Amino acid sequence: MSGSYDDSVGVEVSSDSFWEVGNYKRTVKRIDDGHRLCNDLMNCIHERARIEKVYAQQLTEWAKRWKQLVEKGPQYGTVERAWCAFMSEAEKVSELHLEVKGSLMNEDFEKIKNWQKEAFHKQMMGGFKETKEAEDGFRKAQKPWAKKLKEVEAAKKAYHAACKEEKLAISRETNSKADPALNPEQLKKLQDKVERSKQDVLKTKEKYEKSLKELDNATPQYMENMEQVFEQCQQFEEKRLRFFREVLLEVQKHLDLSNVASYKNIYRELEQNIKTADAVEDLRWFRANQGPGMSMNWPQFEEWSADLNRTLSRREKKKASDGVTLTGINQTGDQVSQPNKHSSSLSVQSNTVQSVQSSYNPFEDEEDTGSTVSEKEDNKIKNVSSYEKNQSYPTDWSDEESNNPFSSTDANGDTNPFDEDTPPAMEVRVRALYDYEGQEQDELSFKAGDELTKMENEDEQGWCKGRLDNGQVGLYPANYVEPIQ
Repeated sequence: MSGSYDDSVGVEVSSDSFWEVGNYKRTVKRIDDGHRLCNDLMNCIHERARIEKVYAQQLTEWAKRWKQLVEKGPQYGTVERAWCAFMSEAEKVSELHLEVKGSLMNEDFEKIKNWQKEAFHKQMMGGFKETKEAEDGFRKAQKPWAKKLKEVEAAKKAYHAACKEEKLAISRETNSKADPALNPEQLKKLQDKVERSKQDVLKTKEKYEKSLKELDNATPQYMENMEQVFEQCQQFEEKRLRFFREVLLEVQKHLDLSNVASYKNIYRELEQNIKTADAVEDLRWFRANQGPGMSMNWPQFEEWSADLNRTLSRREKKKASDGVTLTGINQTGDQVSQPNKHSSSLSVQSNTVQSVQSSYNPFEDEEDTGSTVSEKEDNKIKNVSSYEKNQSYPTDWSDEESNNPFSSTDANGDTNPFDEDTPPAMEVRVRALYDYEGQEQDELSFKAGDELTKMENEDEQGWCKGRLDNGQVGLYPANYVEPIQ
């Protein structure tokens, strides 16, 4: 074993052993690393808590959005309730994940923070008290042995130099014997040089061996002192390792929802709700509320009335866009008292919402689209559902189309509720001055600065008919736009 106590010796450390001078610094550095690892563990738990919170929020938003879509959609009866049970499951699971987030931050995070504060004590001049104590302990244990090691290195250097000088003197003497020009006096000097070199070798060798012996004698005490300081560092590190294990087990318990009774109950209840879905019951309900089981105001003879021939204004048409109900007919049959999700009166649904150019994909990755969850929710709620966009009912129940103010067929045969007897005005491009959110189904929604096409001029109620760039046609307030110059 050999090494250098300082740079003046110029001898490199021969190994990476702990016993080499200065190699104790790795053990001292572990104390500082322990403090940093506490910070790393706290950051790790904090990030997981943030993920739990975001996931809980996304579950809540998902449940809210799809609950609205299902309730407004065509699904009915027990299957609808089974479907909505998934949204209830999401809301309950969201609450559990918020509890996980609270446990991680309020218990685990705070526990590590407090332990770190108690275990590591900062000094006024920087660093930690525990680091300085370990550093001073190793220095004190290593200093006597390192001093003797330095003496050994110096004695070894002197001995090797004497050996080199002896070899050089012997070489010169040998060469001088073969030189006839060399006088006896010079030869005598060379021989004396060889003799002195041999004596120097003996002296330096003796000193080198003596210093090595002293170093060997000091080694057991050196090892004992170093072991003592090292064990103190080991005990400090053992506390940190055991504490980390304890915290990680607590984190595992907080994350493991499989052992939470309420979590199991959520899915037990979900399964029960799904199993209660009854196709026969739903078909019976639909027959009574949407099929032959419905009551009917069968046509009967009625006298002429001036009220029947009055002309409906455009706003009145818009209010009646949900359907045209036959009036003045006496009821026959019993009225079904069961609540109906959709109107059971005889009506003509108007196809007022045009198909959007790009349909919503519920499985699309949010990160790929670059939009936030709240933005998507707004868009999806505005779009409502594929049922409300595209569902239309046949209008061939009446032989007299002139009595239906909504029956107008375009070139493609699609019903247009905005067609009137008067020819349309020339289309004009306009720009929105203010934001407007459609209050009814046949009204357009736009933002200030959006451009659209005016298809008809303002009527007496101050409404115009226009078309958005996505093809949607509807009404809007005339004073909310201005012509594009």
